Amino acid sequence: MRVLGMISGTSHDGIDVALVDFDPAYDGGTLSGVVELTAATPYPDRLRARLMNALPPAVTTLAEVCALDTLIGQSFAGAAAEAIGRAGPVDLVVSHGQTVFHWVEGAHALGTLQIGQPAWIAERTGTPVLSDVRSRDVAAGGQGAPLVCLLDVLLLAGHRGTAAALNLGGIANLTVVRGPGDVAAYDIGPANALIDAVVVNRGLNERGFDEDGRVAASGTVDEGLLAVLLDHPYYRLPLPKSTGKELFHLGHVEEAMARAGARPGSADLVATLTELTVRTVVREVAASGAGLLVVSGGGCRNPVLMDGLRRALPGVTVRLSDAYGAPADGKEAIAFALIGWHTAHGLPGSVPAGTGARAARVLGTVTPGAAPLVLPSPAREAPRALTLTPRRQEPEAGTRGTGRHGGSVGGRHGPG
Repeated sequence: MRVLGMISGTSHDGIDVALVDFDPAYDGGTLSGVVELTAATPYPDRLRARLMNALPPAVTTLAEVCALDTLIGQSFAGAAAEAIGRAGPVDLVVSHGQTVFHWVEGAHALGTLQIGQPAWIAERTGTPVLSDVRSRDVAAGGQGAPLVCLLDVLLLAGHRGTAAALNLGGIANLTVVRGPGDVAAYDIGPANALIDAVVVNRGLNERGFDEDGRVAASGTVDEGLLAVLLDHPYYRLPLPKSTGKELFHLGHVEEAMARAGARPGSADLVATLTELTVRTVVREVAASGAGLLVVSGGGCRNPVLMDGLRRALPGVTVRLSDAYGAPADGKEAIAFALIGWHTAHGLPGSVPAGTGARAARVLGTVTPGAAPLVLPSPAREAPRALTLTPRRQEPEAGTRGTGRHGGSVGGRHGPG
């Protein structure tokens, strides 16, 4: 079964896609898949600016939400059509869409909203579309995130000992796997969200992020400000927990600076926010006891961030998810393709130990394509492991990698 996964994460800069051809002969145990394609399509500059202007803590209107739902849906439709044109027809498109609000009060997720109307994708491609994949988990008492832990658990199933998977998007999320049934997954806090907010606000890079960590590398950490940032109550909440840019935005940085009485220059501020990500991630990984850390997301292309993690975790083997067949720049899109495969086969796509839901649920809402909707026969049992094989692909002009925070070029987390 060929499934196209699509997501725009909390960097809000474009659409990541991954086409995975899952083994049609699966009959229990280990599921295998070939990653046929990973790619990214940037949002048009005007659309990205319009989206950013509507996000919290800004005030917007239902008219603007309607317009963005349409425009983002059309962008997703274009990205899907381009991927199908390059790699051939698919059986299902899974569109995570664009998270615009993740409603959390204390330790409880009360709602979540992703936009990007799936009807535009179905109309453009003629393919059925699975969307709104987070809401069912929230309705079942979960955080709706991080859903990527389904992929993490299956990819790390064969590892002996404790292993962790880290995604460094706008928000950092972590999955800890100690063995079958012993899983924890949650959002740590900001990865690139605050860095990006400062880079954009101060015009430090026209691409909107600290490319190759150059700004951070030229600055010095303000320890007083860092102490205030680290003291935020979110970090002390019990698991499971999730967060987003509703909390970690530019105003959060400005408030912390006021509390610390700090006025750092741009380079020092970016260095401090980069160290915030390092310290919060290191604290959680060290507490987990993991001997292996598998990293993905745009932040893994930031050498200042990655060098900081490696220095602070000398006893931990740090690898990119590429080593497990999931390209670091496309892992989240692969995860949503995997969720789509589960839904199509009548299997739950959530991991209650990770999201905190009462029980696992089949996820998403289906928009039919041009033909009558035909689903595969239900699977007899859920996979216990996953093996991915990447198919080599040539880069195509006009595409760029999701390693945007490191400036790589080649084939990204509301919540993950």
